[in-house]
Amino acid sequence: MTDTAYDRIRVVVVDDHAVMRAGVIALLTDEPTIEIVGEASDGREGVALVERLAPDVALLDLRMPVLDGVAATTEIVALPVTTRVLILTTYDTDVEIERAVEAGAVGYLLKDTTREQLADAIRSAARGETVLAPKVAERLVARMRRPEPVVLTARERDVLNAVADGLSNAEIGRRLVIGEATVKTHLLRVFAKLDVSDRTRAVVVALERGLLARS
Repeated sequence: MTDTAYDRIRVVVVDDHAVMRAGVIALLTDEPTIEIVGEASDGREGVALVERLAPDVALLDLRMPVLDGVAATTEIVALPVTTRVLILTTYDTDVEIERAVEAGAVGYLLKDTTREQLADAIRSAARGETVLAPKVAERLVARMRRPEPVVLTARERDVLNAVADGLSNAEIGRRLVIGEATVKTHLLRVFAKLDVSDRTRAVVVALERGLLARS
């Protein structure tokens, strides 16, 4: 794909709000590297349009009648075309973002984007590059940095409670009627889940995270 007036990026705009759709088209009309080749008012029409025209980029709203943006994205990605899907929406919740990305969208923009940002995003999407609005990128990064919840099995909690009581592995084995080797195995799994390397730290972290109930 070359960004020249002779090899323009072919785009279809799919949005159920006629005024918003017209506004997006107006924003892009004067872009020399972009050509609007079609528009649709719902996801089902959008899929049919992509199948017929095979544009480089499909600019999709998220919430639409008949077929929403996520479902339309799934169907477009499954078509025998190389159309890239770029979501343009007002919704920036984690669930909405994840659904769109999982469906196969290469980008997720918010409707407060500028003309320059939108045009740059379309050019990037046409090259297959990931495009995210700054707010969306921040949300995804924050979510990735959030520690995954740790879940201990009932037996692992029993073993850790016994450790908190000051028992040795042998004593824990006798209390729980299991072998000492089994106790060690449970402890190693607990260490891995809590990202610790010793018994004391395992108890401290488990208490901090509310994984152990101590009176």
